[in-house]
Amino acid sequence: MLNVENLTLHYGHSQILYDVSIAAEVGKVTCLMGTNGVGKTSLLKAISGTHGRSGGDMTLDGQPVAKGAKAYTLAKMGVGYVPQGRDVFPLMTVRENLETGYACLDREKRKVEDEIFELFPVLQDMRNRRGGDLSGGQQQQLAIARALVAKPKLLLLDEPTEGIQPNIIKQIGDVIRYLRDQGDMAIILVEQFFDFAYDLGDEFTVLTRGEVTFSKTKAELKREELLASVSI
Repeated sequence: MLNVENLTLHYGHSQILYDVSIAAEVGKVTCLMGTNGVGKTSLLKAISGTHGRSGGDMTLDGQPVAKGAKAYTLAKMGVGYVPQGRDVFPLMTVRENLETGYACLDREKRKVEDEIFELFPVLQDMRNRRGGDLSGGQQQQLAIARALVAKPKLLLLDEPTEGIQPNIIKQIGDVIRYLRDQGDMAIILVEQFFDFAYDLGDEFTVLTRGEVTFSKTKAELKREELLASVSI
């Protein structure tokens, strides 16, 4: 679904990513791991078009993605992005937040499918509540649901368990596992909660100081090796 080769990224004159290559396959969770500040969020921003890459090649579902492609274009191509911090609209209702996912869909496809509320029942109960009135865990569920409304082929999740209570973490894990097992979506997961990531991951790419240290499948990788690579 996604293939990135030799991606570089700068913020002004500072280079953040150095020749990063990563692939994400349909029906698999690719975990992007590393300590804080190594460029994981920056890579997701580059893949989603939120921040333009400086160089390198990227293809999505076999289609080349231009270096200057904007987030709207990537969303139209099938990239769903759940950013760190959730970024829900606090004064809009849950229903209105979900409907912002319509922006990249053709008019006839603009619908919140029943499956969304089956995955996140609390959103059905709170659909008329303002986003800012939800708890952190509820906002995280809303952010993921909003991305799913756009029917992505590639789902990017940046720290979905951050600041979330354990019962919601389990529910989010179950949703990720369900989406993977449907076999029609590739998922890239950035996650600091090691056990959560290791349990869900099929492929692991580790970044160190903006460079890929290694990429291995779960079968090729010992748990202790991965843990050592992401520990300070």
